Amino acid sequence: MRLILVINCGSSSAKYQLFDVGKHISLAKGLIERIGQADSCRDYYEAIEIIVARLTDKKKGAISSRDEIRGIGHRVVHGGEEFKSSVLINEKVLKSILKYCELAPLHNPPSLSGIKACSKILKGIKQVAVFDTSFHQTMPEKAFLYGIPFRYYEKHGIRKYGFHGTSHRFVAEKAAGRLGRPLKSLRLITCHLGNGCSMTAVNRGRSVDTSMGLTPLEGLLMGTRSGDLDPAIVFYLIEKEKLSAESISDILNKESGLLGVSGVSNDMRDLVKSTKSKTKSAKRSRLAIDMFVYRIKKYIGAYFAAMGGLDAVVFTAGIGENHPWLVRRIAVDLRNVVPEKVKFLVIPTNEELLIARDTYEIIKKRSA
Repeated sequence: MRLILVINCGSSSAKYQLFDVGKHISLAKGLIERIGQADSCRDYYEAIEIIVARLTDKKKGAISSRDEIRGIGHRVVHGGEEFKSSVLINEKVLKSILKYCELAPLHNPPSLSGIKACSKILKGIKQVAVFDTSFHQTMPEKAFLYGIPFRYYEKHGIRKYGFHGTSHRFVAEKAAGRLGRPLKSLRLITCHLGNGCSMTAVNRGRSVDTSMGLTPLEGLLMGTRSGDLDPAIVFYLIEKEKLSAESISDILNKESGLLGVSGVSNDMRDLVKSTKSKTKSAKRSRLAIDMFVYRIKKYIGAYFAAMGGLDAVVFTAGIGENHPWLVRRIAVDLRNVVPEKVKFLVIPTNEELLIARDTYEIIKKRSA
């Protein structure tokens, strides 16, 4: 069997899946939460130990020995401009991931911890880094640069990087199969809509623009993130509310979006339920949903114009996959704007499977 272990270390969690890549099936999966807290694992090393123990458990384990694992694939959020594709992990790659901790302080450090833990616990098994940012490295300068002095890009790397790249790439490939056409012949807009949301213009297989920027804060209205806003709002709030930079960051990242507008929840299911009630919150829940839909439509229009055409709009992730009313509403609203031939598709994402595939192919080439 071609067994690949996929590890996704978040700010306080570690998700895992074990794949038989040859059969495209998941043999085991799980999640360890609240890492670092009293009622859970001390650190990521202990979390990886538990994962390996679960997989090799004599009664319930998916494998009899860790030696059956061919490779380990890690989701890494930020790879900057260095990585245009997935790579075999070595000391140089580790140093680069460490360097980009500054741009992804909540995500890259846990990834590093997971990689280092695996190198000790699963010693000798090759590891691969699959970056959220790599798919978007095909964007042209006119799309990824900001209108600030160029020296800040040169000095600090301030530019649009984009995220959710693994998901956008996966559903774009699946859309090509669904449409029965080569990916390189298609102009697609992929919409990853979950608690975090982003959209990407995929022109003939290449990301040419995406809604998230230097950080995942830019772009669409999200669960708790504001998305696009006038930068001067930050200075205005600092002056009027006497807030610190850290407080502003918390407001924009944790208290805004669907939650901030509705005052009810960051979960679309809760908002839909609220709109059907006779409570005072119904109106603001409807407003939050209207704003959410409106921004998606704006980005579709912008990317349609930027690519000079459109073959399909693809919806994925928690909201995109599980709220068919949203897809119908957007399709109806845009029917007089986009050509009739444009398809509106719902395609479940599977980032872990793509990470497993990349990991297997890279290790296979190195072993040849």
